[in-house]
Amino acid sequence: MDVMYDKTVCVIGLGYIGLPTAALLAKNGFQVNGMDVSASVVDTINDGRIHIVEPDLDIYVQRAVASGGLKAFHEPQPSDIYMICVPTPFHPNGGIPKPNLDYVLAATRAIAPLVKAGDSIILESTSPVGTTELIAETLEAEGVDISTLSIAYCPERVLPGKIMVELIENDRVVGGLTPEAGDIVGDFYRSFVRGQVLQTDARTAEMCKLTENSFRDVNIAFANELSLISAKEGIDVWKLIQLANRHPRVNILQPGTGVGGHCIAVDPWFIVARNPAEAKLIHKARDVNNNKTHWVVDQIREAAQKAKEEGIAKPLIACMGLAFKPDIDDLRESPAIDVMEALMAEGHNVIAVEPNISEHDRFTLSPMAEALVNADVIAILVKHTHFMAPPIKRTLKQRGAMDFCGALAD
Repeated sequence: MDVMYDKTVCVIGLGYIGLPTAALLAKNGFQVNGMDVSASVVDTINDGRIHIVEPDLDIYVQRAVASGGLKAFHEPQPSDIYMICVPTPFHPNGGIPKPNLDYVLAATRAIAPLVKAGDSIILESTSPVGTTELIAETLEAEGVDISTLSIAYCPERVLPGKIMVELIENDRVVGGLTPEAGDIVGDFYRSFVRGQVLQTDARTAEMCKLTENSFRDVNIAFANELSLISAKEGIDVWKLIQLANRHPRVNILQPGTGVGGHCIAVDPWFIVARNPAEAKLIHKARDVNNNKTHWVVDQIREAAQKAKEEGIAKPLIACMGLAFKPDIDDLRESPAIDVMEALMAEGHNVIAVEPNISEHDRFTLSPMAEALVNADVIAILVKHTHFMAPPIKRTLKQRGAMDFCGALAD
């Protein structure tokens, strides 16, 4: 057996990235100790089941647990490689959101008593520039001799719905705190990644991840701004973009309800918070995309008011889709959630149609068939495949549904 596969891996955080990574490593012959603070997550995984929706993940986890290659724990376990895959949200403060590294630092302190000379510490969580250095400083403050460790940053680049494929096929960027750390961690990824593993320094790798998602955010902001202008001018923005994209050097993205998820809606703030004077375009794009969500609320509110004027005392509004992007169950930072909450706060009668979840603790979920019959105002917020089936699409058009994501575009 290759010496790399003799290594035991501790994956800290068994969420949308940590669990698929842990299961993939187990499939490739590593002994994996997963760790999560949620007792229900740990119990679910040890039972060979999953707590998130992702194609093929259930098969990977079931086989990994059955073989003994993956075990979940409430605390980090002694290992040779530690992968930190915890959330990195931000602190809303009324101005520029500040990155929240509490989970990263807590994970670092938790493994400090366990690490030994020769171990590798890998940060996968999307983080501000300098976070990998902060991990090293935190370990050192806990009495760890960091000169004996290989510490590196390697961000994920996967698309929900295709995670198990893209973890293997996509290129990866590894940023070591030292060239030697980059080599060791790079070889670890090469043992299970078919894409190219590109090595650089930690700061460049951290900035690379933020750059990728900020680029997308800026381009979506352009599309969202076009949608506002087109609505004012009476132009079909979907047709406009389709025609403009026939230019050989133009590729405009699609407008939507806003921008959600833990990447595109969050990562640009990590740049802006650290470089407020320089990141003017990135900051403006964030504002444009956030304001698009407010505009959507305004449009729905106006439609509800029109229904009232036509004699409906309390119009029923159906919001089609809650996830932050099509065909997933992930609601993190979803602009559709913001729309629902804003309408409910104003006292509107609102239901949600979200085919990818079975329940929600704050919103009333309705079967699509019932919503299509009973709703007075229909707003399509997420471009789920379910909404684009020909019979459903036809009914939505007949009902005069408001399309904020291009689900009804021809």
